[in-house]
Amino acid sequence: MREFIVEADGGSRGNPGPAGYGSVVIDAATGQTLAEAAEYIGVATNNVAEYRGLIAGLRAAHELDPTATVHVRMDSKLVIEQMSGRWKIKHPDMKPLAFEASKVFPAPQVTYEWIPREQNKHADRLANEAMDAGKRGEQWSASGSMAELEAADARAARAVAEPKPAGPPGDAAAGAARARAALSEGRAADAAAAAGSAAAGSSGRRGAAESSGGGAVRAGAEVRAARSVAAPATGWGPADMGAPATFVLLRHGETPLTPQKRFSGSGGTDPSLSDVGREQAERVGAALARRGTVQAVVASPLTRTRETAGIVAAHLGLDVTVDDGLRETDFGAWEGLTFGEVRERYADDLGAWLADPEARPTGDGESFAATATRIAATRDKLVAAYAGRTVLLVSHVTPIKTFVRLALGAPPESLFRMELSAASLSAVAYYADGNASVRLFNDTSHLRA
Repeated sequence: MREFIVEADGGSRGNPGPAGYGSVVIDAATGQTLAEAAEYIGVATNNVAEYRGLIAGLRAAHELDPTATVHVRMDSKLVIEQMSGRWKIKHPDMKPLAFEASKVFPAPQVTYEWIPREQNKHADRLANEAMDAGKRGEQWSASGSMAELEAADARAARAVAEPKPAGPPGDAAAGAARARAALSEGRAADAAAAAGSAAAGSSGRRGAAESSGGGAVRAGAEVRAARSVAAPATGWGPADMGAPATFVLLRHGETPLTPQKRFSGSGGTDPSLSDVGREQAERVGAALARRGTVQAVVASPLTRTRETAGIVAAHLGLDVTVDDGLRETDFGAWEGLTFGEVRERYADDLGAWLADPEARPTGDGESFAATATRIAATRDKLVAAYAGRTVLLVSHVTPIKTFVRLALGAPPESLFRMELSAASLSAVAYYADGNASVRLFNDTSHLRA
């Protein structure tokens, strides 16, 4: 299935005032611009212009491939939050536009992301070109547009200045080091250029906008020909990282051992879900189906995770892929025992395990350090396989905590300071520059619905 990124913007030089929109469709796999759309829409409000840009971008993507998945990126918090369903649409002028946008693609095929304005310069330039054309009494023309060329130049300039990734995706220490290096080298020139561009090109764009009609669209070969004369982009800049690989981390539902708080790793009896666990999985599946953002499901090979994943995947209409790297830690001789029983029988081993991530559970179990090495390798493999997509990983307590710990750059002992409930959801986004963002942890609200 093809994946597109739609970047859209709209502006008004007044409140209301002369308004226009711009949007661009990008191939998520290659970063190639596939289509541009822009239109001067007369006197209108800024929010309406932004919605019109969204609609035009979605329609352009639909013309290219109606079966594609689409990731919308806009600097309008209002539009993103309303289209994501997190904010109510109260203004009567917005409701029909939001409805129109929602009908271009089926809801499960579209995801939304807010981005800072400086990361939306291509669509912003198109919107300003449309408003400039309207000021001259004309409509936007693809033949005279410089938006794609300027976007390519900006990406190339950022790629030269930006420190290259030096660590694996999600390596918090490496990401932080790169951020500090970027800051220390200075971004004054970039900031001044951005401020000058904003002042010159969109001094009045944050008014409001309203009208209707078809905008001009430039697609395919014409855009690629324009890009061929621009300086080539040579790397990922901070404003050109693309959609992240987002891991939604689901701990399996309860088993008979869960409420008894017994060690249950990959070396024990491999229990199935209890009736409570199956009901929890059903609730997770229903909640994720309503959100409509998960595009793939990957599970640990253990019975409880495969059962949980199968129930959830049935709600989502997806298949389940099994990855051995997501299995729980092997707790050796402690499997099936409570913490108190382990303390009574293996006090010295337990003390060493609590103090040292290299220590193994009694009976040659798996250390936390070994688990972290396995999870880091699994993370890197899955980030590469699901770049720009949202994937549900159905796993266990230690692996999920380890994903979060590595993303935060937290020490190994932080594993003992996290609570992770059965059937809880957490989420981490991994960007192309190596940075990670923990977006959710131990959410169980779906179990109370």
